[in-house]
This record gives sequence, structure tokens and C-alpha cells, in this order.
Amino acid sequence: MERNDAVMPWVAIVCAAIMWIILLFLFNKETAPEPVAVDPAVVASISQDYPTLGKQVFEQGVASTGAIACAGCHGAQGQGGVGPKLSGDDKLIKDPVYIHTIVEKGKGGMPAFGDKLSDREIYAVANYVLHSWGNNIPEPLTPAQVAEGQSKVDPAVLKNRSRFVPEDIKLPEIFLATFIMVLLSYGLIGLYSVWAEGVELHPGIHKVRATPVAMLSMVITLILSLVFSVLFVRQMMVDYAGWAAREPVMPNVTAEGFYAAMIVLTLAAAVGLYKKFFMDGEVLVEDASGEFPW
Repeated sequence: MERNDAVMPWVAIVCAAIMWIILLFLFNKETAPEPVAVDPAVVASISQDYPTLGKQVFEQGVASTGAIACAGCHGAQGQGGVGPKLSGDDKLIKDPVYIHTIVEKGKGGMPAFGDKLSDREIYAVANYVLHSWGNNIPEPLTPAQVAEGQSKVDPAVLKNRSRFVPEDIKLPEIFLATFIMVLLSYGLIGLYSVWAEGVELHPGIHKVRATPVAMLSMVITLILSLVFSVLFVRQMMVDYAGWAAREPVMPNVTAEGFYAAMIVLTLAAAVGLYKKFFMDGEVLVEDASGEFPW
């Protein structure tokens, strides 16, 4: 008899794909960086401000707003202390926008000064650091450079997006993601059922005999599962060592997720191959009264 559920799995998967696109649009919109306002007065004063105003903010802070001196944590010569070392830091030279972002928004133990320093003071102290103690960038950091850097996806945003449960996800997005997973699960199970049992169901017990191709596929699938398991464990050990290092290295969440997903997929493929080619099956259908034979 012809089954009446062969099309619905494809419908579920297509709906899940459409909802996934909507979910990505909503989440990317919420985590997009805010546009940077470019004040012409700040641009005009940057080159003149950082040797004097920048040094003053770094060494003395701004008492009227409660902004503490940077030197208290980073040292008067940028040698480091409670805060990290700033002198001779190649990372700052390669990405000067980073120091502006950290001063404005803070990170870890570093407080945010965006509400305590004016734009002029933030650019002044950032450029003072970028031009002192062995640090030297060709041109002073400007709002145009910050705007260009902000137009790219911030590494912190990428890290958050790559988390299993991102920090910024909200209740509607959680509901949508859950519904997507339900639809996707139903679709995949349905596709497997059609593949394993066929479009037409034949009542009775079905004996199966494994073919050489099926045997080879099963062996390859199990080997791949083992390989991805080893790679996953190895990646976890590397990431753990990176966290414990003197200068912590961010874990490769993408690689971890990829290996974990491949383990699940290869094991699922192995189970599917086993049920299709190695396990006897039985098909039961409704009788004329609409009841199953049991």
C-alpha cells in the first residue's frame, strides 16, 4: 500500500529552513554594532590633544566625572600592574581600534569609561597609548577608522553568536529556535522512514541481507565516527590548554561544534544503515475496521 506521509517531511524541512533564515535575520540585527558618530570637532583636535590631554587623562584621570587614572592599573610607563602591559604591545599596533573599544565599553576587569569620558578624551587617551612607550602607529586613530572597524563583526559578537546559547537571545527567538528543531527532527525522521521502509508499505515480516556495499558503508561510517571523536577530544584538550596558558587563547568553538556534529551525524548514519540493511523489520497496517491487528 502507498504511504500518505512521504511528502510531509520535506514540507517540515522547508518550513524549518525558512524559520531559520528569519531567526538569523533577527539575531544578527540585534547583535549588529551601533553606528559610530563622527564629530568633526573631535577629528580636528585629535593630533593636538593626545600629547597633552591624552597624557593627562592617562596619568590623572578626570576627577569631575569619576574617571580614574589609567596609570593606576597599567603603570605610569605602561609597564602593567593590576592591568595588562601596554608598552610595546604589537596587538594594539595591529588593531588600534581595539583600545578605543575597550576604553569606551570595558572588558573583564577593565571598567567602561564611555559614560565618564567625552569622545575627545577617549580618542586622546587612546592615541596617547598608541604613540607611547614603543608603540607607534603611522597616523592617529580617528573616528573614521573606528567606524570602519565597527562595520566589521566584533570578535566578541562572533564569540557570543557561536555559543550554544548566546547571551542576547530573547524569548521569541528561543521559541522560534525550539520550533525549528521540532520541525527539523520530524523532517529528518520522516525522510529516514521513507528511505528505510520505501514509499510503498508491504505488510508482513521482511528479512534483509546485507550487501558488500552496505557492509563497506557501515565500516566507513564507524571509522569516521571514531576519527571525529578523536579530533573532538584533541580539540578540547588544545582549547583547555589555551585557557590555562599565561596569555589565554580563545577556544575554537567552531571546530568543537563541527566535530561534535559530525560524531552525531556519523552515528545516526550507522544506526540508519543497520536498520536498513542488517535488521529484520515488520510492517503492520490497519484492518478494515480501522484497528491495528494487535
